[in-house]
Amino acid sequence: MIKQGFLLFAAIVLFLTSCKPTVSVTTLTGKWKYVKIEHPNASPPDTVKKAELDENVPYIQFTPEMKFLIVWGGKFLSHGTFTLDGSNMNVTEKLPDGKTRNFVFTISELTENKIVFESTGPEGSKVTALRASKF
Repeated sequence: MIKQGFLLFAAIVLFLTSCKPTVSVTTLTGKWKYVKIEHPNASPPDTVKKAELDENVPYIQFTPEMKFLIVWGGKFLSHGTFTLDGSNMNVTEKLPDGKTRNFVFTISELTENKIVFESTGPEGSKVTALRASKF
């Protein structure tokens, strides 16, 4: 009975770990255009309107040197570095005053042409982006 329970537990763990996307610098590298931004933890939850996304053409760009850049409305919004830990991206954002801010993006989906990542907390957001280009 214990052996069957262990095998069932092992099968469940294997299934759950196989569902997470494979995240590497190679798969991330490039420019990703935002197509949907949700704020599921806001009160009430909301989504950025498609017209606003079409007007501002926001994107995030990842480099092979593990740096990122976020642009909104043609203007630089944020930049910094990142490290990868499974499906988590540990981000160090460089702030204008020379300080840094650390947070985690969890990547829930990553294919050749689509990425879905989110941050947690009351100001957290869930972003869906499509690959605009590779380096």
